[in-house]
Amino acid sequence: MEHYVSWLTQLVNHYFGGLAVTFLQALHIRPADPTTPIPEVVVMQVVVFFIGIVGTLWLRPRLSVERPGAVQQIAEMLLTNPIGFGIRDLLEENAGHEALKYLPLVGSVSVFILLSNLLSVFPMFSAPTAEKTVPLGCAIVIFLYFNWQGIRHHGVLGYLKHFAGPVWWLAPLMFPVEIISTCARILSLTVRLWANIFASDLLYTIFLGLLVAPVLWGWAKTPVLGVFFGIFPAIIPIAFIGLHIFVAIIQTYVFTLLPSIYIGIATAEEH
Repeated sequence: MEHYVSWLTQLVNHYFGGLAVTFLQALHIRPADPTTPIPEVVVMQVVVFFIGIVGTLWLRPRLSVERPGAVQQIAEMLLTNPIGFGIRDLLEENAGHEALKYLPLVGSVSVFILLSNLLSVFPMFSAPTAEKTVPLGCAIVIFLYFNWQGIRHHGVLGYLKHFAGPVWWLAPLMFPVEIISTCARILSLTVRLWANIFASDLLYTIFLGLLVAPVLWGWAKTPVLGVFFGIFPAIIPIAFIGLHIFVAIIQTYVFTLLPSIYIGIATAEEH
C-alpha cells in the first residue's frame, strides 16, 4: 500500500475507481488498497505519458532548421551535444554504426525515465521511478530488447554461442556464468535507478519537514517571527531541488549508457 496519495490520484480514483475495481475483479485481482484501486504510481505514469505526448505534438510543428527555438535546442541536446552526453551519442559510441535503429526504443525509455525522475520536483506530484516496479518494468524492456537484437544479428545459435566464450574447453563453466551475469543486469538497472530516486525524494521530504517545524512554532508566537523563520526553509529546498534535478539527469544518463553498452555487446561480431 502506498503511503502518499496526491490530490490527482484521489480525483482519478473518485471518477474511475469503480471502473478499475470492476476490471480488476474480472481478472480476479484484488487491489492492494481498496480505497485507491488506481495506485499513485499508475496515475503518475499516465501524467508522464501525457506530458511526453503533448510536448511532442507541441514541438513538432515548431521545428526549424534556420531558427530553432529554445525548446528545440534542449530537445536536440537530449539526442546529441558537444560533450557526448546525448542518447544518440551514447548509442553511436557503444552500439556501432547501426546505432540509429536502436534510437527509438532506447530514446523513448530514456525520455520516460527523465520525465518520471523530474516529476517530483513539482508540488503535489511524485516520481514514478521512486516505486521499484517502474524501474523494473523499464529494465525488463531493455533486457528483452538487447537480447532480441543479439538474436536478430547472430541468430539463436550464434547468439547463444557467445555466452560460451572464445575458449571451447571453458564453455561449460563460462556459459552458466555469462547467463547469470546477463540476467543480473535486470536487477542492476532496477536497483540503481529506484534507490537513487527514492533516496533523493526521501531526503527532500525529510529536510522540508524538519524546516517547516520552526516556521509553525514561530508563526504561533508572532507572524513576524514566523516569516523570519520561513526565509531559511524557503531557500534550503532550492538546493535540494537542484540536487534532485542533478540526480534525475545522472540516473537517466546511466540508464541510457548501460543499455547502449549491452546492445553493443549483444550485436558485436567478436566476443
